[in-house]
Amino acid sequence: MRNVDAAGLGIGDDYPPRIMGVLNVSSESPYDPSVYDDPGEAAEYVDEELIDEGADIVDVGLESANKKFDVLSAEQELDRLDTAVETIESVSGDAVFSIETRYHEVAEAALDRGFDMVNDICGFADPKLPEVCADYDVAVAKMASPPDLERPGAIEDVDDIYDALELNGFTDKTILDPAFGGWSEDKTTDDDRETFDRLREFRGYGYPLLVSINRKNFLREIAGRTTEEALPVSLAATAMAVERGAHVIRTHDVEETRDAALVGDAFTRERVRTPEVEELDVTTTGEVSRHLDRLGVDGTYADDAVVRVFEVSGLDREAADLLRTEASTYGVTAVESGGDGDGRELLLFGTVGSLRRLTAGVDGDGVAPVLAAITDGLPDP
Repeated sequence: MRNVDAAGLGIGDDYPPRIMGVLNVSSESPYDPSVYDDPGEAAEYVDEELIDEGADIVDVGLESANKKFDVLSAEQELDRLDTAVETIESVSGDAVFSIETRYHEVAEAALDRGFDMVNDICGFADPKLPEVCADYDVAVAKMASPPDLERPGAIEDVDDIYDALELNGFTDKTILDPAFGGWSEDKTTDDDRETFDRLREFRGYGYPLLVSINRKNFLREIAGRTTEEALPVSLAATAMAVERGAHVIRTHDVEETRDAALVGDAFTRERVRTPEVEELDVTTTGEVSRHLDRLGVDGTYADDAVVRVFEVSGLDREAADLLRTEASTYGVTAVESGGDGDGRELLLFGTVGSLRRLTAGVDGDGVAPVLAAITDGLPDP
């Protein structure tokens, strides 16, 4: 996993989680507390509500990406850039300033006028945008999107989201955003929950991750909360996202989100990371597969890279003996853990591949329910 330098701010596994606060200079943006059209008031908000509360990055949006509104042209975004520039020039605090745009013309103009990085919500649908970011040697957040400047993040299938992140390649300072939220009519909260559940897979490209999950519908729905009531579910998800490998959290609730991110970071498991060796952050075969693809390794090895453990109880002696004997043949360790008579207990542990081979290769009425349950517990081949 590479680290990214964003105007001197380190982002990646070797750094603490970074908080991206949000400022909108777009009157149509749906979250009123972050919307300002007066540079002085906007600067005061950035200083007091974002930077003073712990924001490392301030992301400035020129237009709402809400699907209910018409998409602005590059010229229309440029008309709003003056307010954004005047704002950052009036800010007294220290932060990295990011311009949210989908157009290379706007990105270049913003970088020329004091912005430090780019947040591309159309994921390089404008092929010149990554060229601008590379030429200026700045960090760029790349959100998964179709190759259409008018449809940011409108992707439903999680596998398609992963593939969409490859659109027009990567710069050396790319940060990946898998895109949460109602970006299209067809995308459901179940799609968002699956994306979150599979968050570690997006580390497969080897670039830092950004997530924008603050008060999103897929979290609010779980607890039955309105947007105003949804801070607790956002904070719970923030800690989980950091533990699952997110490096930048984009939020409107900076102080609280910072605390939640630090808790998630504190309980992230330690992994070996040296210049020569990196222990990959993988817990499922799907996560392993992403790294194998990046490294050009046969994907069939994924099944033998993740260990699963099953406690089996209620077997009679004959069934327990059969399962213990056959397990070693297929590379599964079976340890008898107690019980007597008709209550034998076994602990089975092995890779997904070895367990799958065991369940396919062993037959017997006494162990059939056990093998069926294990098969159901393994990921689809």
